[in-house]
Amino acid sequence: MNKQIAGYINEHLDEILERWTIKMEDEKDDRFFQIMSEKVIDNTVREFGELVVFSLTESEEVYRVKLNDFSVKIVRYGWSVTFVLKALTNFTHVLYDKMNEDGYLNEQNIISYTEIMTNWITPLTHSIVEAYSNVWDRTVHLQKMALQELSASLIPMFDKISVMPLVGTIDTERAKLIMENLLHGVVKHRAEVVLLDITGVPVVDTMVAHHIIQAADAVRLVGAKCMLVGIRPEIAQTIVALGINLNDFTTTSTMQRGVEKALALTNRAIVEVKDK
Repeated sequence: MNKQIAGYINEHLDEILERWTIKMEDEKDDRFFQIMSEKVIDNTVREFGELVVFSLTESEEVYRVKLNDFSVKIVRYGWSVTFVLKALTNFTHVLYDKMNEDGYLNEQNIISYTEIMTNWITPLTHSIVEAYSNVWDRTVHLQKMALQELSASLIPMFDKISVMPLVGTIDTERAKLIMENLLHGVVKHRAEVVLLDITGVPVVDTMVAHHIIQAADAVRLVGAKCMLVGIRPEIAQTIVALGINLNDFTTTSTMQRGVEKALALTNRAIVEVKDK
């Protein structure tokens, strides 16, 4: 019976996918069909239809390979779990309506076909969501590792002056890594002034400010001074609105001004050399 359903889907795949695409375009909470090119949409829709057929006709090993490849693709496209579930539900409805229109379903077989489709779509849903979740978790983990590696290094700029550029959201785990690298770098480079550059931090809330203040206090304990640079106007407004106390900080809006103040703290200055 599964092969009969698979055969029917294959025979009418183009029309089924066309109807399914129209139905999915009406889902207003996902922008996949609005922002992707027609070629990408057509290819993805075709792969989705083939995946459904594979679940009925191919071996578990072949199906799993196809399923994993498709899951990687839809994670990259930003499909949410909700959108994936709606896609499966809508495909089932379109298939049922099409079979009913063609007279494929009748009083004699509708109960058995409905039972078969239910028993087929439930494990299919579970397997797709499981594969999607695994790929998504792996992607998030890799992105998190990459972000940690990119945004927590103390870089010597001048003698006694170092800078740490911070990029992305700062959570408790990242704050711990930043603190460790910061203290290790201050001792290693014998820094007297450290510039914390928050230009790449999208949001500074109470928690982020708390982590930054802790980092500054720790730097002072090892004999250096911490400066906060890269404070954009919107960040300044947020800090004021939240009542965050940064009075113990030297703060500047740009790295350039921060470097000038850091040089002054170490009894140096940038001077213009005139041609003789």
